[in-house]
Amino acid sequence: MAREVYVDQDACIGCELCTAVAPELFRLSASSVAEVHGQIAASEAKAQEAIDGCPVGCIHWR
Repeated sequence: MAREVYVDQDACIGCELCTAVAPELFRLSASSVAEVHGQIAASEAKAQEAIDGCPVGCIHWR
């Protein structure tokens, strides 16, 4: 993956859509919001799918 993904955890509602779409890239933190954990393992296509599907738009490219 050439670009990096990040999650605005202040905006995240913990819906788990991103973890369902790309579990190799996202997981829920101890405070039940999404976090990136596998930047290298994920494809850009899966990351973009999570970005596009996020209901609050809290996942972004850096």
